[in-house]
Amino acid sequence: MKKIFLSLFCGVLLLTLIFPMVNAQPMEGPPRDGFYDKLAIEYKDPVPLPYVREADILFSKRVWQRIDMREKINQTLYFPTEPVGRRKSLTQVLYDAVTEGRITAYDGHVDDFSQPLTPEQVINHLEREVTLTLEDGRDTTYTVPFDPTSVTRFHIKEDWFFDSKRSVLDVRTIGICPLRERHDVETGEFIGFEPIFWIYFPETFDLLVNEEVFNRHNDAHRVSFYDMFLRRMFNSYIYKESNVYDRTIEEYYTGLDALLEAKELKDNIRNFEHDLWEY
Repeated sequence: MKKIFLSLFCGVLLLTLIFPMVNAQPMEGPPRDGFYDKLAIEYKDPVPLPYVREADILFSKRVWQRIDMREKINQTLYFPTEPVGRRKSLTQVLYDAVTEGRITAYDGHVDDFSQPLTPEQVINHLEREVTLTLEDGRDTTYTVPFDPTSVTRFHIKEDWFFDSKRSVLDVRTIGICPLRERHDVETGEFIGFEPIFWIYFPETFDLLVNEEVFNRHNDAHRVSFYDMFLRRMFNSYIYKESNVYDRTIEEYYTGLDALLEAKELKDNIRNFEHDLWEY
């Protein structure tokens, strides 16, 4: 009896092992790049920001800041230069969303969002035509597509304010503007930066919250571009503060003096909160 039971058990076990192999289906698409499904970013929703009433604003100051992606802390915004899996650079994410009509771009030289641009206008502005003379003397013209790696800076427009209801100094990012490097067509010499378009930042929340950013400390804890701006995980410096002349710092200071002025403006904003309390 024991032999019969053992034989039946071995037969069932063998069928259990062989049956999945016989009925295995061919894999559809490429294999999963990892040992588990990474869904945290794909199904993430933006964190609702606290509601603010005008009556609760005790102090407010508008500033324009510059993010230089050559700084090491900001390189996660610049890389990868080519898409790697789901990861793309911030410039590529914004450009794709604008050209696909998911968010609206505005004139890069006006930051009040009064002059919207169509996707076609953005594409025509960023692409350029190059004419070459062939060996037989004929001219040929071709279109050079927009290169996201040419964007090495961002401008952001922010409102810093003190909310008396929550007793906290807070900030809201109002707009973001990529700036691309300009070079002389003939000599290749660098001639400055060009703002390509402004984007109303609150419109990007649903977009940026599902776009992954490389986390240099932990591959298991992924963050999004939305998280980076919400947690201020970048470095920037002020290049303009709201003023009666509507001028930038570079218009009255240069070099080291301009950097010191930018630091002083930032310190003045942060010190406002400290000056409200007694220790």
